[in-house]
Amino acid sequence: MFLTASAIVFAIYFANVALGAFAASAFLGDVGEMLVLFAASILFVVAILKKEADRDAESDG
Repeated sequence: MFLTASAIVFAIYFANVALGAFAASAFLGDVGEMLVLFAASILFVVAILKKEADRDAESDG
């Protein structure tokens, strides 16, 4: 769930960067871009830590 959310948020960031580069019509400003990338990073870290915790619980049990 968190990995999918991270991919979706990163796709929004990528779309903004691509639109800004090719069409000069980015829909997020600098701060918005930073917050979206930060959210994608946090969601990705949560997904990886959750997967690691599940793996550790499986090997302990």
